[in-house]
Amino acid sequence: MNELFNDKNKSGDKSPLADRMRPRFLEDIIGQDHIVGQGRLLRRAIQADRLSSIILYGPPGTGKTSLAAVIANTTRAAFENLNAVLSGVKDIREVIDRADERSRLYSQRTILFVDEVHRWNKAQQDALLPWVENGTVILVGATTENPFFEVNRALVSRSRIFQLKSLGSSELMETVRRTLADKERGYGKWNVQFEEGAVEHLVEIAGGDARSLLNAIELAVETSVTPWPPAEGAEIRISMEAAEESIQRRALLYDRDGDYHFDTISAFIKSVRGSDPDAALYWLAKMVRAGEDPKFIFRRMIILASEDVGLADPYALSVVISCAQAFERIGFPEGNFPLSHACLYLATAPKSNTTLAYFDAQKEIEREDAEVPNHLKDASRDAEGFGHGEGYVYPHAYRDHWAAQQYLPNSLRGRTFYIPSSIGYEGKIREEVLRKRELQAAIVLGDNTEITGELLSWSAAAKGREGWFKRLESGRSSLLLSDCNAVFSAASPSRQDRVLIPLANDGLLLWESLRRCPEGLSAAIVNNHTAKEALERYASVLDKTDKPLIAVTEEILPDEQQSEEWFSCSQFDHILMRSPRLSAAPAALADKAYPLLAKSGNFILLSSPPRLGERISRILADQCKRQDLASLLEQAEETFFENTTGAGLWDSAELETAFTERNFSVKLKTINQKEERLITEKDLTSWFNTDQSRWGSFMVKNLEKTVFSEVKEALSLRITKGPVLWQWKSILLTAEK
Repeated sequence: MNELFNDKNKSGDKSPLADRMRPRFLEDIIGQDHIVGQGRLLRRAIQADRLSSIILYGPPGTGKTSLAAVIANTTRAAFENLNAVLSGVKDIREVIDRADERSRLYSQRTILFVDEVHRWNKAQQDALLPWVENGTVILVGATTENPFFEVNRALVSRSRIFQLKSLGSSELMETVRRTLADKERGYGKWNVQFEEGAVEHLVEIAGGDARSLLNAIELAVETSVTPWPPAEGAEIRISMEAAEESIQRRALLYDRDGDYHFDTISAFIKSVRGSDPDAALYWLAKMVRAGEDPKFIFRRMIILASEDVGLADPYALSVVISCAQAFERIGFPEGNFPLSHACLYLATAPKSNTTLAYFDAQKEIEREDAEVPNHLKDASRDAEGFGHGEGYVYPHAYRDHWAAQQYLPNSLRGRTFYIPSSIGYEGKIREEVLRKRELQAAIVLGDNTEITGELLSWSAAAKGREGWFKRLESGRSSLLLSDCNAVFSAASPSRQDRVLIPLANDGLLLWESLRRCPEGLSAAIVNNHTAKEALERYASVLDKTDKPLIAVTEEILPDEQQSEEWFSCSQFDHILMRSPRLSAAPAALADKAYPLLAKSGNFILLSSPPRLGERISRILADQCKRQDLASLLEQAEETFFENTTGAGLWDSAELETAFTERNFSVKLKTINQKEERLITEKDLTSWFNTDQSRWGSFMVKNLEKTVFSEVKEALSLRITKGPVLWQWKSILLTAEK
């Protein structure tokens, strides 16, 4: 058996104190009660001499080799010892040959202790693997590195891992007591006296490492008396100064290529992320003291400045990079100042990890590589042949340098990646980001479901790319925001109110309802499942209890039974509707709304009846400068609107009467609206279609053919000069139950 585990060492031997004081039996082990305490698995296996392959993992000085010595002294198996730093495959084969011979000739098991087992390369570990697997040797490995990373996975899978922990102060004090009392291996032959506080200093600086502590005691004791050893029974006094000199500095548990390196930088990053400047400085000092490369520390802080601080403090990245550049110029020791500067700035900065939204987008790319929308494609090459770039809105052409338009592929409409936090600088931009997103969603989602707010909305309106481009070009977002504010100003909801929003495909009123009534209920009705899925994608960032309830039906309003089924609520405090072209009859709408409203509840409707819409005659007079044509057309248009009936052709008087007759208290407000609107040739073709357009068929019969043609020609000439100013009136109805 290797002399390392020979229990015959005496105090007079020249072997180090730490080696002489190794435990010989289980009862001698100090600490590690979690693995060798009474009733523990490893203790039972050693006592029963039924040990299987194990790997002992822990910091230096925690007793890995000592535990192996205990096993050597306890087992009836043969015990072999190898050090992975000094031995190779040849040594492994020799051990295996001896073990195989013992097994065949004497039926004796062999336990192989391998110190620093992680030092073996893959080939060396593989050479041992089959003999561990067939039971020729029982492996007892010791390592200071995480075996799951540094030891062959196959070897780990065939072994049980036991992790040893650094010894506590009480356990180290017990080690000192035994050493000073042991007459055979320690200093029990002499009366060793430590100055008050000296032992405590050694224990503190040892940092859980029993070997470091015993080495310090040995140095302090044996250098305090000359010559050594003194006569038996002599008094040896250890001063505080001698104790301090014996363990001048703590040997930091740090390996720049191993666990301590990764664990310490992890502790540093987590401390900074957790906004604890004291802990951050401690771990930073430990890394610098251990000789960690400052470039590595700055690299991790630069990453953290974007990953964990991000837009909560957009200056953090610049500060850390500046500190890194300053360090490169001045180096150590003054370089500690920019290191500390960067560390403290990050630790005290507001935190946001919204930059992680990038990885959500990356996952979407892996799931589906969607095509670039046509209006976002490069127009410099294929604009003429394929229409690439057509429909793109140049944001700088608009006030505030922003215009709502779709930037995601069609298949990802409504997908949200970035959710701004409410912390620091990001909190200041949060409201603006969400508002723009909601307005953009209202336009993009509303394109499929909402009829455009044009004069001749009941005719074959322009669809597809041209119709979409026209709505975006008009600066629709400002109108949407104005409409939303008008509706909610009239409703004045409280935080706990219940709100029902019919025709909610675009989500405009829904998001504002969620914002204003966080403690109440926000329910929405849409007319198709695609719209519901889109709204749910936008709401996916909300907590489950904060999400809106969304039902799909072609009816504008449900009855009480349907409402109870869909929303678990049969009555609401507010019903809010925004419908530029309401096709439902006002009387039917009032009938449906009344039973759905709680007492004193209100119904708010914002709509633009065609009779209050723009007149082509006004455009001819004001923007085409054709007063002659305008006069002829004006009279024909008035006759058309007075005599034409059909869906949506109601007026404010009809609306007021319908709700008043059903016992509502009614208020009507007229709102003047205007916007720059792009009119296309396709629109003109649709309006002046004498077969499909009611306006066109009426005008061609009530105007001379030459006048009819001149009106169209004048408008065609005008639209080539850019958008026209479109003006109309909206009706805001407030009906209280």
